[in-house]
Amino acid sequence: MPVGESRKSERGFTLIELIVVLVILSLLAAVVAPNIYKHLTTSRSQIARIQIGEFEGALQMFAFDVGRYPTQSEGLEALVSNPGNLASWNGPYLRKALPMDPWGKPYIYRFPGTQGTEFDLFSYGPDGTEGGEGENADVTNWK
Repeated sequence: MPVGESRKSERGFTLIELIVVLVILSLLAAVVAPNIYKHLTTSRSQIARIQIGEFEGALQMFAFDVGRYPTQSEGLEALVSNPGNLASWNGPYLRKALPMDPWGKPYIYRFPGTQGTEFDLFSYGPDGTEGGEGENADVTNWK
């Protein structure tokens, strides 16, 4: 190949081509990202509902064996370790350690319940405060 001749086969991308690709990727991300975020938020709430359902089943088994639900001071820990050497405790009632809610906070257990239930079991949701609407709504065992 003569000295002054350029090699087109070894030529890289031009700046314009790179900018076009970046614009296309940015537009795609702008359309897809909100849908992914919405799905992620909904999924975490569904996980919390499922975990609350598992807690309810474990609490029912505890009550069947012991004859009562765990007291407020015993809390949900009574499902994984015997609170005070109860002779009729036949746990652990959860397969694994006590899980946190999907937002990394502990579930809240109240006994006796104040919402027309024997006990209240809930998570404050992603905002970590009582109440909330939409994606910040609390996840409870009474709704």
